[in-house]
Amino acid sequence: MKKLLIVALALFALQVTAQDKKHNKSELRQEKMEHIKNMDPQEMGKLQAKKMTLALDLTQEQQNNVEKLNIKNAELRKAGMEKRMALKDSNKKPSQEEKLKMENKKLDHQIATKREMKKILNEEQYEKYSKMVERKMMKGKQGKAKHKKGKKKEMKMKKE
Repeated sequence: MKKLLIVALALFALQVTAQDKKHNKSELRQEKMEHIKNMDPQEMGKLQAKKMTLALDLTQEQQNNVEKLNIKNAELRKAGMEKRMALKDSNKKPSQEEKLKMENKKLDHQIATKREMKKILNEEQYEKYSKMVERKMMKGKQGKAKHKKGKKKEMKMKKE
């Protein structure tokens, strides 16, 4: 009987600590988003360029070109984020047509960035860069898939 009580207590303690970790992850994500919101596009572009310099072993000229491109991209992302936040604050949802337009614009921009990076980097660096971007996209898709699963569970619970 004592062993059963100890096992039950251990499982309860484990459950409580697991829930705390999830809560902390969401808090960390929220803090990170706030930090990114408050960053200047210039700073974001420079930081990203330095990270890429370390990862891809860029020359000074390549670093300068990548930095300019990253700053331009950061400014566009910041403007888009502010636009989305304004829509969210006004409780408006974009129509299907607007969503399609935004997605096409985003994809066109990604294609242009990819072409520009291909001009700046040599073959070996571009290969590494492509793998980095692919990993980053896959990581983002996994997070979105987890988020959608969570929403489905919430919807089922509300129905019951």
